[in-house]
Amino acid sequence: KIKEIKDEMARTQKNKATEYHLGLLKAKLAKLRSQLTEAETKTGGGGEGFEVEKLGHARIAMIGFPSVGKSTMLNVLTETQSEAAAYEFTTLTCIPGFINYNESKLQLLDLPGIIEGAASGKGRGRQVIAVGKSSDLIMMVLDAQHGDAHKAKLTAELETVGIRLNQEKPLITVKPTMKGGVIVNCTVKRTKMDDKMIKNVLAEYKMHNAHVVMRGDYDVDQFIDAIEGNRKYIKCLYVYNKIDMISIEDLDTLARLPNTTVISSAHNLGLELLKERLWEMLELVRV
Repeated sequence: KIKEIKDEMARTQKNKATEYHLGLLKAKLAKLRSQLTEAETKTGGGGEGFEVEKLGHARIAMIGFPSVGKSTMLNVLTETQSEAAAYEFTTLTCIPGFINYNESKLQLLDLPGIIEGAASGKGRGRQVIAVGKSSDLIMMVLDAQHGDAHKAKLTAELETVGIRLNQEKPLITVKPTMKGGVIVNCTVKRTKMDDKMIKNVLAEYKMHNAHVVMRGDYDVDQFIDAIEGNRKYIKCLYVYNKIDMISIEDLDTLARLPNTTVISSAHNLGLELLKERLWEMLELVRV
């Protein structure tokens, strides 16, 4: 069913005439994914090496495709030894280590490399993503040579399971009522969704009487997130590794991107700046 909806969405052209249809398809897809996740949660599905106790002042999860240098980074940033080799899938369990910085202990988890389709259960993707959800910060490790493509794929995998990176939680409340239909109040001018779209999406959730309050100009995806109510909003630092393999021009372009730092773990380049960026994004304070 999920595949059928995704195929239909891919076939449907985005324009004014199809926006309501696409909004409805997005709501159906979100509902099915939630049902699937709930069913899997009830039947269980942990996995060896994934029950890691949360220790230290903050937890950081390293997520990335196989062979981007996560194990090497864990070795150089912490005192932990994670097997590193120039072939895929050297890490098969979740390995914890600690970064000591500014008199604090930051728990760093080296997670098995995510592959495409992880959210639908390929590889050990679901366990990896579950640990990511329990973290205070996600560190997305990218190969500087394939950064953009990998970044888009990983973000899509995480979004599928309800993880929103570097996004603010939408200020939307939906309160079901006994009668009166759907009443919408918005504190700003809306440009991304009209009443018809809101009512269509709520009807998909069998909510025909409700009071909706929006404190921002939000789109249909954010509205669905608010209805689902199970999204996790986590900060993410994008770490481009292997910068010794790219040109100075490409390096300069990457370094200027928001929420980004560039390193070479093999040559110990940029690691102190990486620690500083992690500290900043965690918003920890020395007492």
